[in-house]
Amino acid sequence: MRYHILPLLAVLSGCAALPVVPRSDLSTPTGQVSAYLQRIEAVDDTGPAIGAVIAINPDALKQAQIAQGMAGALAGKAVLFKDNIETADPMPTTAGSLALKDNVTGRDAPLVARLRERGVVILGKTNLSEWANIRSPNSQSGWSAVGGQTRNPHAIDRNPCGSSSGSGAAIAAGMAWAAIGTETDGSITCPASVHGIVGFKPTVGLISRTHIVPISHSQDTPGPMTTTVRDAALLVSAMAGSDPLDPATARADLHAGDFAAGIEAASLAGVRIGVLRKQAGNDARVLAVFDSALADLTAAGAVLVEVPFEWDNALFRDEGLVLFYELKHDLTAYLAGLPGNPPVRSLADVIAFNTANAATELRWFGQETFERSDKLTDRAAYAKARENSLRLAGKDGIDKLLAQHQVTLLVTPTEGPAWPIDYVTRASALPGIGAGSLAAVAGYPHLSVPMGAVEGMPVGLSIMGAQWQDKAVLHAGAAYERARTAAIPVATLKRWGE
Repeated sequence: MRYHILPLLAVLSGCAALPVVPRSDLSTPTGQVSAYLQRIEAVDDTGPAIGAVIAINPDALKQAQIAQGMAGALAGKAVLFKDNIETADPMPTTAGSLALKDNVTGRDAPLVARLRERGVVILGKTNLSEWANIRSPNSQSGWSAVGGQTRNPHAIDRNPCGSSSGSGAAIAAGMAWAAIGTETDGSITCPASVHGIVGFKPTVGLISRTHIVPISHSQDTPGPMTTTVRDAALLVSAMAGSDPLDPATARADLHAGDFAAGIEAASLAGVRIGVLRKQAGNDARVLAVFDSALADLTAAGAVLVEVPFEWDNALFRDEGLVLFYELKHDLTAYLAGLPGNPPVRSLADVIAFNTANAATELRWFGQETFERSDKLTDRAAYAKARENSLRLAGKDGIDKLLAQHQVTLLVTPTEGPAWPIDYVTRASALPGIGAGSLAAVAGYPHLSVPMGAVEGMPVGLSIMGAQWQDKAVLHAGAAYERARTAAIPVATLKRWGE
């Protein structure tokens, strides 16, 4: 389903069979926005039908015209926003649910307002895994009742991963300059990895979450999804800052700044980097790509240190309790505060709505997590779980690993190659790859940068650091990006193997 479709103008270049837009048309913000709209029409709605964009902003061209008279690195840049982030434009914020299909709030999330002030063009909204993939443990990444199934542009029968799936697919397929996603645990970095783009999950509290459909105030954060690390740094610089409505951002102004300053000259010379080898999995093809990335880091002057780490399953047990407990309270508070007259005002209302609309909402998977969350009442057990999971991921996790091995960053593959979209047998990712849950639970920065491919499918390199070390992580990612020797695949817009 798509809202506010603009007429087809022509077809943007990007695939061999598509005609080329004249270069002069791309010299202005209006030309660039027109080209992106053409691209969306050509590959998202028709052709391979990626299904990444859920809504087009009818004011996008008007905003582009205004941006032509503005200065700054972001002026006129066309950005898509995950459809759990509110914008004041005439588009609903649905979280992928039919319960919110008419949820036009008329208000900007603070991160959107900050970007708008700098001349960013709000191009539209991207599809997501419904309710940010928290409704059921059996959910299908990239599917929502509003937007249908998002497909991976590198192989349209492959999974787009995570809940920011539409944002990742849109950038991989050339539908916008950048997109903004959100992450609770892996929902920016995993789609970035499988789409061969850059995804950055900042320190929780660096960027406001106000007017974003929530899961967990402990772990939720928005972040950029781009084609280069520098572009991600530009967006973080603009979005970062304190917000009185979001207590987690109380220290943000102390750590905000120009994250892109000096990034072109960023160096890895002498930087000690911890290698989480046990979190790289057992697939020989992924390990070969990872070894190539490690060789590039070494060639760029980094000092690599093997860092042994074993997961404590209590981390995942307690993280789950925290997310489920906070979901009930945070989502209910968000829905209760919506303007207008939405049909749902609480998590219980959403459960009832889904049950009443089971044919469209519950055909492919249920709402077991919602139902479990709605029954949780033990605040003491929640507080204990939060304290323990934060300790295991932070103080006794990333912080301890960095200190013990005298390293400033940790690296590992982000995820394996994308797996098939399969609603019946529920194909899944290669096991044992990635350590992003450490950064997610601790609330620390995590960057995924493309590092190569397995059978034509992209694989990302995770770079993680300590709390508030966002600039160091971004600069290390940019330095690796320049040193990378592996070829990064271009989206084929075909089925795998064709």
